[in-house]
Amino acid sequence: MTIRVLLADDQALLRSAFRVLVDSEPDMEVVGEAADGAQAVALARSERADVVLMDIRMPGTDGLAATRTISADPDLSHVRIVMLTTFEVDEYVVQSLRAGASGFLGKGAEPEELLNAIRIAAAGEALLSPVATKGLIATFLAQGGTGEGDDRQEGDASQRLSVLTVREREVLVLVAGGRSNDEIAEQLEVSPLTVKTHVNRAMAKLGARDRAQLVVTAYESGLVRPRIW
Repeated sequence: MTIRVLLADDQALLRSAFRVLVDSEPDMEVVGEAADGAQAVALARSERADVVLMDIRMPGTDGLAATRTISADPDLSHVRIVMLTTFEVDEYVVQSLRAGASGFLGKGAEPEELLNAIRIAAAGEALLSPVATKGLIATFLAQGGTGEGDDRQEGDASQRLSVLTVREREVLVLVAGGRSNDEIAEQLEVSPLTVKTHVNRAMAKLGARDRAQLVVTAYESGLVRPRIW
């Protein structure tokens, strides 16, 4: 199946460059271009996009607000969002992950990185830019709020994990560590299909759109503690 890609960036020249790159691939096509977040939301609905390459900073409705809107719409539950940013680790990146983005990529990424990001997101995997390590993202997630709000948020997230089985929690920890299904299967000495089943059940129970949201929940709940690599 062809991956339907929507480009959302206020720079027309950048959109044009992305279009040429994406349309050159046999397994994907650009189905629309948006210059702001509001237009991105409308096109995501009308053009049945699979993946949105979303700039964080745009005039009017920015990428963060657009991501929240798309993630909150049940009719757009299949849409995956990859945030594009000049600054790869900042408060906006953390907010975008919490808002429902599958991950993010710097605008200076190599063409193959961008194409790979689209394929990873379309497959429902978590995408974390090589420049911004998982440990650093985890640190920002842990510091995303302030004081009592953090404690309350962690408590709420921890309560949500009570619906998981012991094995599902174990798998969640490994997912948050960036391990693939095959790597988890090898470590737990089970089949990759069994791991996939545990991951899917955890996602369903926690209301997670994809693996990136599982990672966010794991850190926010305190199940996994951040460390800088």
